[in-house]
Amino acid sequence: MYDRDTAGLRLKPADTRCGAITGPRRPAHWPLRKDAIVDINWYGLSCFRLRERGVTAICDPFGSRQARADAGGADGISRQAAGIALPKLRADIVTISHDAPAHVRNASKVIGGEPKILRGPGDYEVKQVLVTGLPTSLNGTRNVAFFLDFAGLTVGHLGELGQVPAQRQVEELGDIDVLLAPVSGPHTPDVSRIAEVISLLDPRIVVPMHYPPESLHRKLADTRSSGEAGAHRGDSAPPEPVERFLTELGVSDPEVTDTLKLTKHSLPEETQVVLLRPKGTARSSGG
Repeated sequence: MYDRDTAGLRLKPADTRCGAITGPRRPAHWPLRKDAIVDINWYGLSCFRLRERGVTAICDPFGSRQARADAGGADGISRQAAGIALPKLRADIVTISHDAPAHVRNASKVIGGEPKILRGPGDYEVKQVLVTGLPTSLNGTRNVAFFLDFAGLTVGHLGELGQVPAQRQVEELGDIDVLLAPVSGPHTPDVSRIAEVISLLDPRIVVPMHYPPESLHRKLADTRSSGEAGAHRGDSAPPEPVERFLTELGVSDPEVTDTLKLTKHSLPEETQVVLLRPKGTARSSGG
């Protein structure tokens, strides 16, 4: 059974010594609604907005300096992504997966609404959303993967991941419906390891993140073309991060949309990849 503190926020703390989340995945009193509808939008890098009824969660908000820093030198993140800007957003919950300065220092400045800001591992309850933080740090680089349970529909945000979770940790998480997975970044494993995590968690939908939006525009342009390899990038150009990711998963024609709107009943039976068009970012003139 969960033990609440006086603020009603943190439930049972994580056993960080072994990286496990203790206690049951969902308390007995937890509401389950078959009609729960979750909207998901991507704002570039690893920032997402998740909404269900009157509750909004923002994962990994960033300031303009962080966008420029990540765009300038991160593995696979092009300088062309430096124009990313986060619009004014409000939230009830903010999750911060890793210690990028803009995530840690600017969350309360760039997000309105006096949200509860979650940075560490453990189990939390905020406005009837159950949030589980799973430590996945590696070699001194802190990362917490967050899993948000919206009345029975669970969205996982891997952050920069760090290390592959153990099988025991995965079993304790329960069913994951949507997984927001990084495809590049300075501390992110290569795509084969990300594919391994996807196989372990077995989500119904995977949404790639942390890649330059321009590579999405090129992917869409290539899809609309005659199909000749290298029609838009040149035959000798290396594959973009999102393309390497799709190739690793064996996906050639993913769904592309602006907003992912889901219910428990609308989820596919087999894992599918969905590419989200970024909101609040500079669009490519060719897209």
